[in-house]
Amino acid sequence: MPNEKASLLEQKVLAYIREKKLVSPGEKLMVAVSGGADSVCLLYVLAGLRQELGIDLHIAHLNHELRGKESEADARYVAGLAKRLGIPATVESRDVKVYQKRHRLSMEEAARELRYDFFFNVAKEAGARKVAVGHTADDHIETLLMHLIRGSGMNGLRGLVPATNLKVSGGRLSVTRPLLCFSRQEAVAYCRASGLKPRLDASNMSTEPLRNKVRHDLIPELKKYNPRISQALARLSRNAAADLDFIDAEARRLMNSILKVNKDSVVIDKKGFLVLHPALQRRLLRLSIESMLGSLKDIEAGHIEDIIDALDKPAGRAIGLPFGLCFTIEYDRYVLAPESISLCPFPALAGEKELKVPGRTVFSGWEAEAVIVTPSQFKKEGGEDNDSSACFDFARVGRKLTVRRRLPGDRFQPLGMVQPKKLNVFMIDARIPRKWRPRVPIVCSGDDILWVVGYRIDERYKVRPDTDKVLRLEFKRT
Repeated sequence: MPNEKASLLEQKVLAYIREKKLVSPGEKLMVAVSGGADSVCLLYVLAGLRQELGIDLHIAHLNHELRGKESEADARYVAGLAKRLGIPATVESRDVKVYQKRHRLSMEEAARELRYDFFFNVAKEAGARKVAVGHTADDHIETLLMHLIRGSGMNGLRGLVPATNLKVSGGRLSVTRPLLCFSRQEAVAYCRASGLKPRLDASNMSTEPLRNKVRHDLIPELKKYNPRISQALARLSRNAAADLDFIDAEARRLMNSILKVNKDSVVIDKKGFLVLHPALQRRLLRLSIESMLGSLKDIEAGHIEDIIDALDKPAGRAIGLPFGLCFTIEYDRYVLAPESISLCPFPALAGEKELKVPGRTVFSGWEAEAVIVTPSQFKKEGGEDNDSSACFDFARVGRKLTVRRRLPGDRFQPLGMVQPKKLNVFMIDARIPRKWRPRVPIVCSGDDILWVVGYRIDERYKVRPDTDKVLRLEFKRT
């Protein structure tokens, strides 16, 4: 039986479990036990609280086969704990080194993937809805610092959360962390007070993995500047999490009006998205990517910033993301889809079509509207071109305009340039994907190109100070 000190620590965990609603009466909880102080503490605390919480337990231990006889001894130790407590257990082995080489991962990544896949399968077989792991407040601070070092952005300031869903090879695994209210020192104290002798893993003293460098080198160094650095970082994490929760709630509220989630793509309304605060834009992007990939693993802050920086670029720009995902800019929308099926924003063009000036012309999936306005109206409306509209000196372009696909030998003088340029070279410089180029509408006056729709008008036909009438063209998808 645990002494008074251990009982107080158990009550601390009980209060935390109830506050965070980590388990429900009547459910079975799987407990991940490595044999170290944190996981042994977790096991005995939950075993002592079984009746009060109304839960059943199942122990899971995975031998990673990395430390030879020491790993085998860990497995025997955990099996002995399970027998002593009368709790069913699943103890198995996996060759992490083989898995690491096969999947070209770091040793830490390989061990983690195998471990959580194992937990998922054991939980499924045992009928457990969740797995409890022994992460403490110290692990939380280490994780937060690791996120900062890797440049994960605001989202990384959450660190470890009390409950989460992880994507594993078999599906999704619900993970709870009842000891986040504990320090590592308290876990060791609990084991000592309860007469327990956890296993020691000598590899935890190595400074090779990043986590161990943070634990043994960085945090002691930071404590020289602020002895209460852990408390300060924990406070920062709580405040960031509260702010992120608010942003997340607002983003989810806006999802239905901004995003259209399809089976193999996410379509984002461009106009609605661009007026949002950047914090909401970033969160909606993360939600979109997560809906496609199932998780945000390997999606870094830099990927999100690359997309943010490209939002106002011309249609046709594409941003490559991990796992073959592609963010594509179109006229009136953004599309997130696998690169292999990334959608072209332009329908196929059929032949040549004369435009009604003024008037409305429908052709090949497009609707073109031509309006003639005075210079004063032009200035009042802002007088600026965008992806879908452009303005010209009407006297220079005339009424007989046509729209067609590009032709060999096409040249024009892009706005701002003093010399003509081959259209093909312009499209390459504008980073228009090769397969899209034949679909880009080309507006012409006779043999002269006026506008590469969505990209650039011709310098010679722009609105000038002496322009008498302005022709405004607008293209929309039908």
